[in-house]
Amino acid sequence: MNKEKEAGFMRMFVAHEPELRAFLRTLLPSWELVDDVLQEASVVMWNKLDQLENEEGFVPWAKVIVRFKAMHARRSVARDRLVLSEETVALLAEDTPDSNSERIHFERRALNSCLQKLSLENRRLVLMPYQRSGALWELAQRTNRSVNSLYKLLGRLREKLRLCVEQELITKGGES
Repeated sequence: MNKEKEAGFMRMFVAHEPELRAFLRTLLPSWELVDDVLQEASVVMWNKLDQLENEEGFVPWAKVIVRFKAMHARRSVARDRLVLSEETVALLAEDTPDSNSERIHFERRALNSCLQKLSLENRRLVLMPYQRSGALWELAQRTNRSVNSLYKLLGRLREKLRLCVEQELITKGGES
């Protein structure tokens, strides 16, 4: 492989890494698993770089590899009751646009804005499951609350965030 092609791959990978991470997070239950899978997928991409026809096709090509690696990784964690079924994940992967970074940008801004509207305590609760596994269970232990009650509260907060994000996208023109 020549140096030019190597440099091109690195530029494309670094430019699209946040999008690939976001895509993986829709498919996988934890950020740790996202990191592991992205690392494995990047090695596969590097080894199969000759299959990439042009730079415009990088994201769809990379997402196929990432999705395959994610499905493989999911099988190893499928026993966890909080993991979505493979059918649901396949639907999510199909619904994800190949390249829509402007929409992702608007959605991120809307989500950040809506997160700031939550109290600090509620914001921490919403973010807790994404920071490390078992954090919600530990919080339940510390606060003498049931895990189920925390999940119910978390569900209500997520719904509130969803509605807020939708409203933000509509009012600020980020809706597609």
